[in-house]
Amino acid sequence: MNLPNLLTSLRFVLIPVYIGIFVSGHMIPAFLVVVAAGVTDVLDGHIARRYGQVTPAGEMLDPLADKLMLFTVIVSLLVSGHISWWAAGAMFLRDLGMIAAGLISHFRKKKNVPANWMGKLTTVMFYAAIMFIFFEASFASTYLWVVIAFSFVTTFVYAASYRTLNPPQPKTPHM
Repeated sequence: MNLPNLLTSLRFVLIPVYIGIFVSGHMIPAFLVVVAAGVTDVLDGHIARRYGQVTPAGEMLDPLADKLMLFTVIVSLLVSGHISWWAAGAMFLRDLGMIAAGLISHFRKKKNVPANWMGKLTTVMFYAAIMFIFFEASFASTYLWVVIAFSFVTTFVYAASYRTLNPPQPKTPHM
C-alpha cells in the first residue's frame, strides 16, 4: 500500500460519506466531498507517476473509484430531480460503453489509448457541470448537455486512436 493507492482507497470511503451528506440535504458540503474526491484523484495520479509508484492495483482501482463516485453523483442528482433521466442515461451509456470497451481491449491484450487532453477536459467539464447543478445555476442543464455532447465526441476520438494503435490484422487462410 503506497500513498497513491491510499488516496484511491480514500475515494472509495468518500462515496458513502457523500451519500450520507447528500441525503441529509446538505448540497454544498456534499459538493465539497465530490471536490475532495477529485483532488485525491489528481494527487494520486501525479504522485504515482512522479515517484514511480504506479502499481497494477492502482491502475485497476483508480478508474473504478472515479466511475463509482461519478455514478453515485449522477444517481443522487437523478433521484433528487436535479438532472433528467435522459441526461443520466446518456452519461451512463457513454461510461458503460467506455468501461466495456476497456475490458474487451484488456482481455484481447490490445494496446490501451492513453488519456489525452480531450479526455481530461471532458472530466473537468463534468466537474464544472456538477458544480453548476449543485449551486443551481440557471444554465446548468444546458451546460450539462454541452458536456455530454462533448464527451461523445471525445469517445469517438478515443475510438479512432484505438484503431490507429490496434490496426486490424490481415486474416491468414487456414490450410
